[in-house]
Amino acid sequence: MRTVPAKPWLPAPAPTLTFTNATLIDPEAAKTIPNCCIRVENGLIAEITTESPSTQTSTTINLRGLYVCPGLIDCHVHITATPGGTSLNDMFAASQTSLTLRSAYVAREMLLRGFTTARDTGGADASLRDAIAEGLIPGPRLFIAGKALSQTGGHGDPRPSYLHASGSDEAGGKCCGGHALARVCDGVPACLAAVRDELRQGADFIKIMVGGGVASPSDTLAMVQFTPEEIAAITRTAGYSGKYVTAHAYTAAAIRHAVENGVAGIEHGNFIDAETARFCASLGVSVTPTLVTYRGMATAPFKRFLDLDGRAKNEAVLEGGIGALRILRDAGVNMCFGSDLLGGLHGLQNGEFGIRAGVLGAEEILRSATVNGARVLGMEGRLGVIKQGAIADLLVLRRNPLEDIGVLDQIEENMVGLLKDGRVVMWKHGEGQAGGRLAVDELYDPCRVQQRDYM
Repeated sequence: MRTVPAKPWLPAPAPTLTFTNATLIDPEAAKTIPNCCIRVENGLIAEITTESPSTQTSTTINLRGLYVCPGLIDCHVHITATPGGTSLNDMFAASQTSLTLRSAYVAREMLLRGFTTARDTGGADASLRDAIAEGLIPGPRLFIAGKALSQTGGHGDPRPSYLHASGSDEAGGKCCGGHALARVCDGVPACLAAVRDELRQGADFIKIMVGGGVASPSDTLAMVQFTPEEIAAITRTAGYSGKYVTAHAYTAAAIRHAVENGVAGIEHGNFIDAETARFCASLGVSVTPTLVTYRGMATAPFKRFLDLDGRAKNEAVLEGGIGALRILRDAGVNMCFGSDLLGGLHGLQNGEFGIRAGVLGAEEILRSATVNGARVLGMEGRLGVIKQGAIADLLVLRRNPLEDIGVLDQIEENMVGLLKDGRVVMWKHGEGQAGGRLAVDELYDPCRVQQRDYM
């Protein structure tokens, strides 16, 4: 009798591949290494050499004239904040089934933009993370916060003023709806219950709202949220489980409030000052700016995505964000790549590279989307690098992003091939020369003929 596997969608073992004559991009050292041979085996980088490989494989791909870059890492996404409407209020105006299917679309498209890893800072749950990890749906490798934590009237509380608090429960969350990106908790006992509940549901880290936000109706940008006792309770409890806490915060006051009470990461930081940036650097706090979302919401066709109050706040954070990049760089803060896109804005993700190029050098920007992000995820040496033993997440590019980071902004024109976990996600027909058949996993792109071709 035939044995039926419990999870028949689990992928077959990753193939063994050899890439020859590649120019390897090392973001850590900000240099290229020409004429490399890279052998991929069991989803990992098994060997890198500038000589003949020690082991011959049946599939050898000549990458002469092409560049190999580590897979990209976006440290601030909201995969479940899906397209489907024209305004912020439309984002969750659908059934849970519709939103789940739309999230699968968002994840797949994010992967095909070169992002092999993403940190979801509110919305995605363990089911989505695990479905991607098991090969059930295509997408970037996910690290999740579950639902972010917010105080009543904080950035994660979307309720209009005429609604009363009776819809919330003791552990928080119900008042924001099942589809929401955040849950509400007030007071130390409720904060403890909420953080423990998110960890119970599989959160890899905890996200809290410590300052006002663009998209929330009840808080000004200058508002500081949660008490020191609440934040300390959250960070201590997360720490007991070996998890860290990151905080939504724009202003220097909110950032200090978070960091002084144990928070290890800051999201956005648009109004940070030099002294606070140095304070963060001294404690090893990472900061993830997210500029493309503000640019997107200020540009057609998304100018009406926010209401009038939200548009005014968006204009203020957009103006402050560019200067924050310079302050963070000068202070030596570990700066990560983030996009924070919602709804129909997801397609603008790679535009973050071009915005940062107005202030930062190409090598700094590439590090933010590779080695710096891996450090925050606890995956240093395994992600964001091309080294023996690292996970085989690889971008094959026509041009060198260390010379022009715009290569990654124009990813569709410049990406020839993409591997995640050693499996070929996409490969443009006719690029490179294979000494065997380089099969593209049909799961990733079943509708694009050019990406289903074999070399």
